[in-house]
Amino acid sequence: MILERTILQLDIGPMPQKEARQAAQLGYMQWLGSLPGHADYRHATRYALMKAKPFCESPAVAEFCKLLQESLDNPLQPLTLCLPRRKRRGGADGRRTWRMPL
Repeated sequence: MILERTILQLDIGPMPQKEARQAAQLGYMQWLGSLPGHADYRHATRYALMKAKPFCESPAVAEFCKLLQESLDNPLQPLTLCLPRRKRRGGADGRRTWRMPL
């Protein structure tokens, strides 16, 4: 369930490579966090790759697949995962200007 949601969240169409990589890293962390503690990582990763492959036209999904494949190819090497930089999105002023449509 979380895997499908993650793929749908990543499949948002064209975007710059840097943003696609950030989104894929967040998607990978979301997917990894949803795995049960007793899960077979290799099996779960192969299944995730199989489910995501049809959506690899989207840059973020393609990057997600690269992360999954990299984790299978080099299981003892850490992946480079970063959270996106914090940025302001309007704060209180943004909330005050939003009005319910009539």
